[in-house]
Amino acid sequence: MPVMDIEEQLLKKPFPVSKLKWREGPKGKELVYIDARDVMNRLDEVCGPKMWKCSITRTPDAVNHCTVSIYSNILNEWVDKSDGSEDTKIEPVKGGISEAFKRAAVHWGIGRYLYHPGAFDENRNPAYWATPEGYDEIMDKRSLSAVVTPVSPSTK
Repeated sequence: MPVMDIEEQLLKKPFPVSKLKWREGPKGKELVYIDARDVMNRLDEVCGPKMWKCSITRTPDAVNHCTVSIYSNILNEWVDKSDGSEDTKIEPVKGGISEAFKRAAVHWGIGRYLYHPGAFDENRNPAYWATPEGYDEIMDKRSLSAVVTPVSPSTK
């Protein structure tokens, strides 16, 4: 299993249950989500406010496209991940932009666990791995079990 760097671990870390919101989705299915402000705060905390940015474009057919860019000190360049959303029913344009932003952030791993079918039970209780504490425990175990095999020059 690939080892994640610390920034990736922190971006993917589940949010406290107090940050989660629920709404009715298609066919009465309950959907869990986070606010765009939570995504912004996560990016600020992990990357720093000057090391990420987003840009929004709107197509003629009213699709909002958002690109979330994070600066890579390793590559010395911005790395972009994008997604889009149509307008929403409540505050259509603002809501659509917010949805596009959150969807682009999922490409960075932020809130991606919310889409996993086993993340919550029928009472909205998160699986242990879908809590900040459970996630940290799993990541700690992974880092302890990661073995680096030294590469030695061949002797001929």
